[in-house]
Amino acid sequence: MDWLLLILPLIICIAAQINVQSTYAKYHKVKNARGLTGAEVARRILDSNGLTYVGVEMVHGNLSDHFDPRANVVRLSESVYNETSVAALGVAAHECGHAVQHAESYGPLVLRSNLVPVTNFCSTAWYLLFVLGLFFSSSVLGRGMISLGIILFAVVAFFQLVTLPVEFNASRRAMHILETQGYLEGNEVTGANKVLKAAALTYVAALLHSLMQLLRLIRISRD
Repeated sequence: MDWLLLILPLIICIAAQINVQSTYAKYHKVKNARGLTGAEVARRILDSNGLTYVGVEMVHGNLSDHFDPRANVVRLSESVYNETSVAALGVAAHECGHAVQHAESYGPLVLRSNLVPVTNFCSTAWYLLFVLGLFFSSSVLGRGMISLGIILFAVVAFFQLVTLPVEFNASRRAMHILETQGYLEGNEVTGANKVLKAAALTYVAALLHSLMQLLRLIRISRD
């Protein structure tokens, strides 16, 4: 069971990454009929939602796209910023969806943002506490450290759970805008939707990985 809880999550995460890479590569070859780039669509979406103060910048890296709420900037990777592919438009619209969430103080996003500093601490501290606890497992202090380590890791898993509605909502906003405002049509809509769904599955895979790891830690603590 321990080996299954260790290996299965890795397989799920690898499969999710391969899926998003292959899906993006497929629809990166499909150009949108209007010839709009990811940057152009991002600018139009932001402006139409009253977010004229939010900038659009290019950032290096592959699929490194993100919205920076501190700088109020949507940063698009090179494969999205200047590209006219269906995949590029889907990713650009998704990141704009996060910008709209931020402007509206979307509940799950606010919660997720507030959890970031706590999660950053827990993601590094849990392992140290858990391992030290194993060395002193015969003592009350050691058992307490193990339990605290598990609790801190559970916070990390909860953060990933909160991330899901944030990502899915941003994708729903993106697809609604792309379709209703005529940026994409017919099969183009289907292609962009597949790209965003593949990306969303990576977050689901990450959550499953953490939940299985949490179960494994609990099993180890009871040995």
